[in-house]
Amino acid sequence: MRAVARQARRWPDLRLDGLDVSWLEPRDAGFAVALYDQIITRWLTLRGLISMRLERKEFFELEPAVASGLLCGAAQILFMEKVPIRAAVGESVGWVRAQKGLGAGGLVNAVLRRVCDMIAWEVDEEGEPLAGEPRAQRRDIWIGERDELPLERGGALVLEAYTLPKDRLERLSIATSHPVDLLQVWSRSMSADEVRTMAAHGIARPPIILNTAHVEGEMPEGLIPHELPGHHVFVGDYEMLDEGLKRRRDLWVQDPASSLAVESVRELAPGLVVDVCAGKGTKTRQMAFAFGEAEIIATDIDVERYKELERVFRGHPRVRVVPFDRLSEWNEKADLVFLDVPCSNTGVLARRVEARYRFSRERTEQLTNMQRQILADSVRLLKGGVGSGSKILYSTCSLDEQENEAQVKWAARWHDLEVIWERRRIAGGEPGRTGTSYSDGSFAALLG
Repeated sequence: MRAVARQARRWPDLRLDGLDVSWLEPRDAGFAVALYDQIITRWLTLRGLISMRLERKEFFELEPAVASGLLCGAAQILFMEKVPIRAAVGESVGWVRAQKGLGAGGLVNAVLRRVCDMIAWEVDEEGEPLAGEPRAQRRDIWIGERDELPLERGGALVLEAYTLPKDRLERLSIATSHPVDLLQVWSRSMSADEVRTMAAHGIARPPIILNTAHVEGEMPEGLIPHELPGHHVFVGDYEMLDEGLKRRRDLWVQDPASSLAVESVRELAPGLVVDVCAGKGTKTRQMAFAFGEAEIIATDIDVERYKELERVFRGHPRVRVVPFDRLSEWNEKADLVFLDVPCSNTGVLARRVEARYRFSRERTEQLTNMQRQILADSVRLLKGGVGSGSKILYSTCSLDEQENEAQVKWAARWHDLEVIWERRRIAGGEPGRTGTSYSDGSFAALLG
């Protein structure tokens, strides 16, 4: 509850540093993490329903401790069916009362009781509540009605009445915890069904997917084939995975959407590749395998990511990590310039949950200006200049047209770059589906 209160104080700039549960027994630790993740993933859902039952106050006016008590209690009531209602309410009220006094505790108690009344509970043949702990009604399929909330494992929680807004995007926003502004942006380049699928994807539990396209020898245990070639889903023990990744260079965690850009240019045979925004080096490693003869220069302007790059590729025979301010030494030398630019992360919102809440048109404008600057600065790295046969591979994990197709058109117009191809992968894998069908969303384009 203290951790959720800290997040409420930061809203909408939530941080996902993880929840420290090292001091808890395993069972309690698992419960704490599950509850915390549920709150972060469904923040707008919880806030929306709580707001409907607040009297004389807006949610943003609440003190962080009170907001935390309401969020923790409502998340258990709505989405954690094994938790007794009396325990969810009692623990939340007790903690808030200890922090802020009787009045605050009374507010939390009243609002959580009203949240309980929003749920359609199962009844017997006579229409009476079932004996024992109440069970919420469920539907096998979520179709976006005003009386249902989609669930992480598929299906829907049924509400007592048509509670959600009539407006389609406002209803989708509360149901799936995505800001209306983000849904409006998606609506500019996607159909209504695609927007709904993307929003549902954002509450799915993403699996651990490994790039196995370059595995040498025997495939490790605990992997099942993904629907997309060159990838497997990990279903084994996490400690085993951690040990396996430390021992092997031919195996790494990477979603099919992340591997799309490099996989799309495997037919190229560059002598020198410059990876300008290498991050922690996942795609750099992929390129080292895809281009077996190439020398790769990798860098990143972020100090922490640069340190990680140095660690990952220390001693690598063909990957050289250099400081960002030395990049000009490779002007007019690169056969391929790879730009995996900073973006809004709107293609990976199931994994980067906090990114959806900080989305705004102003921040997108800042990002697109940065992306254009990176594009413009990178043109000088091309061997022989524009039109010589050297190429720029532009990539994002965004599904915003402004960060993708519009940037490619801008580069073609202002820097005379030819658009050889551009590809968008819509995120796949809704709640209830198997991990083997899951993928994030991404965009890639080859310019020359």
